[in-house]
Amino acid sequence: MKKITICYVSILWLFASSAAHSAPAWVSDEFEITLRSGPSTTNSIQLMVGSGTRLEVLERNSESGYARVRTSSGTEGWVLSRYLMNQPSARDQLEALAGKLTGNNTQGTSLNSQLAAVRDGYNSAKRQISMLENEKSALESELAEIRRAAADVLGINEQNKNLMDELATEKMRADTLQQQNRQLSSETTRYWFMSGALVLLVGVLLGIWVPRIRWQRRSGYDRF
Repeated sequence: MKKITICYVSILWLFASSAAHSAPAWVSDEFEITLRSGPSTTNSIQLMVGSGTRLEVLERNSESGYARVRTSSGTEGWVLSRYLMNQPSARDQLEALAGKLTGNNTQGTSLNSQLAAVRDGYNSAKRQISMLENEKSALESELAEIRRAAADVLGINEQNKNLMDELATEKMRADTLQQQNRQLSSETTRYWFMSGALVLLVGVLLGIWVPRIRWQRRSGYDRF
């Protein structure tokens, strides 16, 4: 009996964990968002998800602002969390409301209750449209900032390329000057070597010639 109770508690815990990590969500109205393979814009796009598409949220990453979701066809990926809503879009709600009103007409509901429901739906749709317009403005500002950053990156890359070309030119010039310096050093060494050899030769010749001059002078003095 105790084992059965433990098994029952474990099954309930598994169902509770699954429910805690899996929750329904819908893509916000009037948008088409990207489903990526990872939680960043550098990851590849798997498919485009249309407005009003129902998704199953598997987990949320507050640091990156992305949520891992699963589509009805079983495709898993990452989307921006700010594009998800906890309820269907205004268009879907209005369609459901219209269907409900049609059903109410067939069932003989009062015109006043239908009108009140339509007004509530209309007001809710207006609020969502206002929110979407604000999100659109924020996205346009973000896109403009991204474009400016991309232009700055291209300019920096061009400057880096020019600097690399200048560095290569200066390196070639330095190699040429270094080679010329080695040649001059070699010629200077050769010059001093030849000068030393010439001085040595002159010294040897003088060493041979001077004693002979002295000996000839002495011989001339002896004759007298």
